[in-house]
Amino acid sequence: MPSLKISLRRREFFIASAASIAAWPFTGHAQKAKRVRRVGVLLPAAREDSEYPSLLNAFVQALQQLGWTDASNLQFDIR
Repeated sequence: MPSLKISLRRREFFIASAASIAAWPFTGHAQKAKRVRRVGVLLPAAREDSEYPSLLNAFVQALQQLGWTDASNLQFDIR
């Protein structure tokens, strides 16, 4: 009789293992928080300079074309 008891335990183990493997794709996964990257901006012009806005806008537009947007996945540190 001991072999029958062992085979039942083994069968229960395999059934439980198969059930957990079958249910694994349906388990919930937490969403990863969006990572905000910080970009330091050093421009060769003073803020009072007339070139400053055009240089900054060109830089921001180039990043937007690559899929980076301010406040959603980027944070600018302008100096």
